[in-house]
Amino acid sequence: MTIERLDQLRNVTLFRGLTDEALALIAHVSIEETHPTGTKVFGHGDMGDKLYLILDGKVRISRYLAGVGEEALAVLGAGAVFGEMSLLDESPRSADARVQDRCRLLAISKDSFDDLLFLHKDLAYEVLWNFIRLLTARLRETNDKLTFLSVTGKF
Repeated sequence: MTIERLDQLRNVTLFRGLTDEALALIAHVSIEETHPTGTKVFGHGDMGDKLYLILDGKVRISRYLAGVGEEALAVLGAGAVFGEMSLLDESPRSADARVQDRCRLLAISKDSFDDLLFLHKDLAYEVLWNFIRLLTARLRETNDKLTFLSVTGKF
C-alpha cells in the first residue's frame, strides 16, 4: 500500500474523515481495475457484488427507457463512488454503469467490505454514517430534479 493509495481513498466522499489506519484497512481489500472507453462495468438488473471508486476518468450512470433510449442519470469523475447500493441491500443493480472516458477504478467486493466492517466496528460506524450522508445528498438531488421536471411540465 502506498501513500498515493491513502490519498486517493481520503478524497472519496464515502471515506472522508477516516484515520490513516482505517484507510489502510480499506486499501488492503481494494483491487485496482482499468477499463477502456465504452466498457460496461455493470448493467441494470445485474446482481451487485462490488462498490467502485473512480481514481481517474469518467463513468456514466444511465437507464434504458423503452421508446426513449438511454437516459443518463449522472456522469461521475475522480473521487466519486458508484455501485454502493449493492453493498447495502441484496437487490439487483438499479442502473447501467459504462466508462465514458478511460478510467482506473478501485473495486471493493461486498464480501470483503462486509468482513471488514464486521471485524472493525468503529470503522463500520464511520463508514455507515458517510453512506447515509452520501445517499441523503443523492436523494435531495433527485428531489430537486423531480421538482424542476414537474414545474417545467417535462414530467
